[in-house]
Amino acid sequence: MATPARARKTPTPTKSKGKSEAAAGMPSLIPNSNSYLQRILNARVYDVAKETSLTPAKSLSKRLGNKIWLKREDEQPVFSFKLRGAYNKMAHLTAEQLAKGVICASAGNHAQGVALSAKKLGCRAVIVMPVTTPKLKIDAVQALGGEVVLFGDSYTDAYGHALELENAQSLTFVHPFDDPDVIAGQGTIAMELLRQHQGPIDAIFVAIGGGGLISGVAAYIKAVRPEIKIIGVQTHDSDAMIRSVKAGKRVQLADVGLFSDGTAVKLVGEETFRITRALVDDYIRVDTDAVCAAIKDVFQDTRSILEPAGALGVAAVKQYVAAQGCKGKTFIAITCGANMNFDRLRFVAERAEVGEHREALFAVTIPEQQGSFKRLCELLGPRSVTEFNYRISDSAQAHIFVGIATQNREESQKLLKAFTKAGFAATDLTDNELAKQHVRHMVGGRSELAQDERLYRFIFPERPGALMRFLSSMHPDWNISLFHYRNQGADYGRILVGLQVPKSDNAALKQFLGTLNYPFEDESNNPVYRFFLR
Repeated sequence: MATPARARKTPTPTKSKGKSEAAAGMPSLIPNSNSYLQRILNARVYDVAKETSLTPAKSLSKRLGNKIWLKREDEQPVFSFKLRGAYNKMAHLTAEQLAKGVICASAGNHAQGVALSAKKLGCRAVIVMPVTTPKLKIDAVQALGGEVVLFGDSYTDAYGHALELENAQSLTFVHPFDDPDVIAGQGTIAMELLRQHQGPIDAIFVAIGGGGLISGVAAYIKAVRPEIKIIGVQTHDSDAMIRSVKAGKRVQLADVGLFSDGTAVKLVGEETFRITRALVDDYIRVDTDAVCAAIKDVFQDTRSILEPAGALGVAAVKQYVAAQGCKGKTFIAITCGANMNFDRLRFVAERAEVGEHREALFAVTIPEQQGSFKRLCELLGPRSVTEFNYRISDSAQAHIFVGIATQNREESQKLLKAFTKAGFAATDLTDNELAKQHVRHMVGGRSELAQDERLYRFIFPERPGALMRFLSSMHPDWNISLFHYRNQGADYGRILVGLQVPKSDNAALKQFLGTLNYPFEDESNNPVYRFFLR
């Protein structure tokens, strides 16, 4: 997991000037900054948006030793903060502009905000979305009456096409972030937040895509409570704002990561860059595993499921606390969106444990001889095994892919040393993207050494000792030639086992299966087995 990364090590004169002036109301660093405060105070958002909750994250707070609060923008009617800025912008349009209709480019959340605002105001809304946008968001926009046009792989691609349609159809463009009225609409989040929590706040963590949210939040906070730190958060593969602030000018990325699609912006706005550069105190980059872990943390505290962009702030809080070693502080993360595609939950669940250092992945080599597999399992002790993949392929050595539940990174290092001490060559794969994304699902294949092999599917109770009971009950002359297990988070685990059993031991095998008392299916004649494993 990455550590907090400041965009620059020493403040520039502009940054330093901004801090002193923020305490006095930010009059000169940001032109018209007082008007930003006025814009936010007078923003029209509550015709469609709601005042969202400020929720304590009790479990996360206890674990981190700090008071963590969540500003729940995922509670909005469109499950994202974007509704605020979109409506505030459109509510300030003339009747003539509304009559002609509006257009926007969006990865999804701004699109829903514009579509709902257009429905409220009774005007046409054309929405240009990247082709990578989750279907959930596309369907939501269409359900609100928006006319969806899919174009390009990122927001920047969709933006260029939207500008062409704007001119061709005389529509009014509603920018998702680089517009004073949009920024002011997002700033109402900070206005609510300070009204809801009037005590000390040490820092507010805000996700950054194009910069509209953090610009609005920073403009209000630094005008009213300048002592509160504003910390911006981006992913490692979509960090255009951090790079821009470091360079002192806007930097366009060639490509952006699409996991956090809500913040996948190649080029930040001119206005948002100017405000962010002046008022934001610090920046943190987070990785995919950290974001997945944060989604799980929020679910455990709220029973709500955030989209990746919505969880960036929470991931950054955890990273910040770990790096700073702070205790007793008060931190607020803006959970800015919950438009999560259901199909992505499988990936999030797999990566969350790694992101929290609660799972370690290893490649372990053991001698291909009787008792080695059992000795390896004994070495793991009472630890929960999250995954076990093995297929006989060599007469001398066996290569096993194993996932193990851990408490922290230190425990995984101890396990690595224990494998080596026991004579098992091992490699830590926890941070290996190839292993996490692909290899863990591909271990196996055909084997010419799998003679007299019988294939069985078992259902094991998910409790410590279940695997050892299986191994201890097995005849010592039988060999395990295939083993596949993945913890699915249920009360029962499903395991696929290949056993090399001589035909003369059929009676002993039947007795073994009967006394084991685990539900099973004989898959030895399954065509899938013959196609891919036999």
